[in-house]
Amino acid sequence: MMTMIKTAATVLSTLALLPAPATAGTCAPHDEVTARLAEFFGEYRQAIGLTGSGLMMEIFAASVTGTWTIVVTRPDGLACLVAAGEAFEATASPACAPLPGEDDS
Repeated sequence: MMTMIKTAATVLSTLALLPAPATAGTCAPHDEVTARLAEFFGEYRQAIGLTGSGLMMEIFAASVTGTWTIVVTRPDGLACLVAAGEAFEATASPACAPLPGEDDS
């Protein structure tokens, strides 16, 4: 648990050094956030999706260390950190396979 907190704190403090609007907290332009995640943590996008309100949600993770970060990006390109942690594992399931008990028809 302490390692996860330290990892999250490190991610947030590193990204806090990026230029961002004063009210944005841990936010910066999307390209800067993704570059920092790759450079400092070896994290690359593993998944992407859109929210009902039009925000882009991405999961970045490092295969070597297992750290991960969830980033949400607004349509104007401002990307904000939502969560970070460790012990990321990619699943071997096909992307759109039904869950056990779901009807796949």
